[in-house]
Amino acid sequence: MRILLVEDERRLAEALRAGLSAEGYAVDVAHNGRDALWFAGEHPYSAIVLDIMLPGLNGYRVCRRLRDQGDSTPILMLTAKDGEDDEIEALDTGADDFLPKPFSYGVLLSRLRALIRRGGATRPGVLRLGDLELDLASHTCRRGDAGITLTGKEFALLAYLAQRPGQVVTKAELLDNLWDFASAATANLVEVHVSALRRKLGSKTIRTVRGAGYLVVTPGA
Repeated sequence: MRILLVEDERRLAEALRAGLSAEGYAVDVAHNGRDALWFAGEHPYSAIVLDIMLPGLNGYRVCRRLRDQGDSTPILMLTAKDGEDDEIEALDTGADDFLPKPFSYGVLLSRLRALIRRGGATRPGVLRLGDLELDLASHTCRRGDAGITLTGKEFALLAYLAQRPGQVVTKAELLDNLWDFASAATANLVEVHVSALRRKLGSKTIRTVRGAGYLVVTPGA
């Protein structure tokens, strides 16, 4: 899942980007409102984390413009301000949630996951492929009673494929949805992560379709 992080405090932005990337999210970072609108127009996002106090266009104006353009991406607003009036204005401009600074990273992550779940209401919270189970809320993987430890990117890759059972997914699509604009990721990196997943899950879960991409194999297929 891809996240747009809009934060002008560069040290905070880098810390949040690193944390979210470790969870398996692809994170694009904008440091002002105009860049945020450009990013939002270039790629669909699972959620937007949007600071209110930005140079140029502030977060309220960015949020309002996105909503006026018909963009329904879940938005979590961050602000150094704290007060009922600020929360009301954030929600009235179209934000889905509001978190004042300073905040706990764990709380932000929990709020973000909740927004993404609500934004994809038609998507199940638990994905199952035979005895393999992926919990999208807790980012855990199990086969029967045994837990399987996956890195954030491995989990994101497996979840993306598992939501398209029997469908071939190209390496280009995986790169576009699971790595951010600033990364130097290549098709070889996708192959490395698929190989790691096969070592942990067995060779039959993910099938290579030569010249096309990958698909997860449903039981009996």
